[in-house]
Amino acid sequence: MPAFSFEALDAQGQTRKGLMEADTAKSARSQLRAQALVPIAVEQVQTGQSRDGSAQGWNRSLFTRPVFNATGLAIWTRQIAGLVGSGLPLERALSALSDEADDDRQRHLVAALRAEVNAGSTFARALGQHPREFSDIYCAVIGAGEHSGNLGLVLERLADDLEDRQALKAKLVGAALYPAIVTLVAIAIVMFLLGYVVPQVASVFAGSKRALPFITTVMLGISALVRSYGLALFGVLVLGALGLRWSLKSEAVRERFDAAWLQLPLVGKLARGYNAARFAGTLAMLASAGVPILRALQAAAETLNNRALRADALDALVLVREGAPLASALAQKKRFPGLLSMFARLGEQTGQLPVMLQRAAAQLSAEVQRRSMQLATILEPLLIVAMGLVVMAIVLAVMLPIIQLNQFVK
Repeated sequence: MPAFSFEALDAQGQTRKGLMEADTAKSARSQLRAQALVPIAVEQVQTGQSRDGSAQGWNRSLFTRPVFNATGLAIWTRQIAGLVGSGLPLERALSALSDEADDDRQRHLVAALRAEVNAGSTFARALGQHPREFSDIYCAVIGAGEHSGNLGLVLERLADDLEDRQALKAKLVGAALYPAIVTLVAIAIVMFLLGYVVPQVASVFAGSKRALPFITTVMLGISALVRSYGLALFGVLVLGALGLRWSLKSEAVRERFDAAWLQLPLVGKLARGYNAARFAGTLAMLASAGVPILRALQAAAETLNNRALRADALDALVLVREGAPLASALAQKKRFPGLLSMFARLGEQTGQLPVMLQRAAAQLSAEVQRRSMQLATILEPLLIVAMGLVVMAIVLAVMLPIIQLNQFVK
């Protein structure tokens, strides 16, 4: 049964807004009049755009942000998991979340989901009508939970996975934030000194006809380069970044770039560990929800941002489809950490593959956090020292001619 949002006047002349279900807009207006309300506006809540593009919906626009961000989706999943896990029927759980939603777009989205469920659709299929809000993996896990009859437990695990992923991402961003700020501030200070301070000093000594120190000459040359060609160099950098981004749209170029990225000394290990942790966590969640291993491998591979690792995961999927154990298939792909294949082998031997994969994901995540904190700890003093050396060089370039001039006057 479709859902309708309404705006109506009550007997006291107060405006009331809300959501209701009815067969048609006319039927919705009749229900409002039966409640002694005067309908002002009644609009159907659209069910969104399907993944095949056959239906048009309110979330189809490319210029509107999704209703749920990553944190909001994790919170919403935790809320519905708690309601369903406590024994509340799914339809009532969705009704409660719709009533408690603070944002109108979120309220309409949940009402549309409730309307789909009431019409006989499965929860996974209803979620699939909103591809901008719920990914294929999210829907697949929900579908597996409905099929197995353990929707509440699956929702809890899904919420745990989303929260763990957000926590890991937040720690990585936090570790990189301070070095990034220091780098930007250092670049801004150096550009100011080279573009304004050094030329002012150079103009003072222009008429002295004395040989300037070597470091001052070098700084004046760099300053002239920055003032004359600074905008051009900046434009070249911007065009280069845009060209790189455009070239990375090619799958072959992106895979080679990602493979080279994994070979870098420090960030390569971080990228490998982060993607492996995400792959293991997704695979563990899907396997524990009862998703077949081949389908779970396919879905887990799609979550990998690194195209080289994604290609290795898909190659491992082919080996598993041909009859190879998961552990041996992953062990043949050297870009995956050996820890992952080791835990997979233990899981296959003990019959607890989801548990072992989840332990692998937890250990890989902890290793990524440890490495990122170590890298941030090392980078912070190095950046400060590098900034100090550059500023010291500029100060020396300014002060040495002044010292020479004082000695000449004496």
